[in-house]
Amino acid sequence: MKMIVGLGNIGPQYDGTRHNTGFMVVDAFAKEHGIDLTTRKMDAKYGTGIVNGEKVLVVKPTTFMNESGRAVHPLMQYFKIDLDDIMVVHDDMDLPVGRIRLRNHGSAGGHNGIKSIIAHVSDQKFKRLRVGIEHPQQHSVVDYVLGKFTKDQALLFNQATDQAVAALDDWLSGTEFTQLMNQYN
Repeated sequence: MKMIVGLGNIGPQYDGTRHNTGFMVVDAFAKEHGIDLTTRKMDAKYGTGIVNGEKVLVVKPTTFMNESGRAVHPLMQYFKIDLDDIMVVHDDMDLPVGRIRLRNHGSAGGHNGIKSIIAHVSDQKFKRLRVGIEHPQQHSVVDYVLGKFTKDQALLFNQATDQAVAALDDWLSGTEFTQLMNQYN
């Protein structure tokens, strides 16, 4: 079984914001594959399904972003999922809107959701699918990430979402991760 975790903040005031990029991507993935994210346990909403012959657990933590690890670690233990079988989808200010980047492991890079997961699982070696939201030009970082995409950015973000869902599909089909990075980065 593999686990896909989308990072975001709970509450309607955060719907559609740049910081909820991870939620939006996993919602699109779940919708495409008919996976209902309706089970609520262990500080998360989740659902399971079979995609490309692989059983998958799709997760949206119901904690705030900086506490995401509180949901991820217990689910890993409950479902007996190895760290190598986890993909975390999150926003990245260091990438332009419309770009995605896969990483096999690494530091949190200043992302509080990733920091929390690293702290709870005691390791940095889990896969990430980073989705660009761009660095703010004239806004404070907090206002920017908690704001919504502009009309032009929304078009690019929708393309990135489609690309991210395709990358997740390829990962679940068993494509070698190095090949995925070469294809999508």
